[in-house]
Amino acid sequence: MASNSHADIKTMTFERAIEELESIVKRLEDGKVPLEESVAIYERGETLKRRCEELLRLAESRVDKITTDATGAPAGVEPLDVR
Repeated sequence: MASNSHADIKTMTFERAIEELESIVKRLEDGKVPLEESVAIYERGETLKRRCEELLRLAESRVDKITTDATGAPAGVEPLDVR
């Protein structure tokens, strides 16, 4: 488990953050973590969840929809409507 500081989360990749979040969920579901530690790792999990959501929003904003012409060649790029 990473340190209790949440500063390192700001630079985590999506994959690393989701991996640690899954680990936290598993530990909490096992129910073998003392209460005080449970609260601390739950708080870290919330911070990891927010990081994952942020990274997903950034990725969605970068996704482009490629349009094609009659021959199947790319005709242009339009922003993807992510409503």
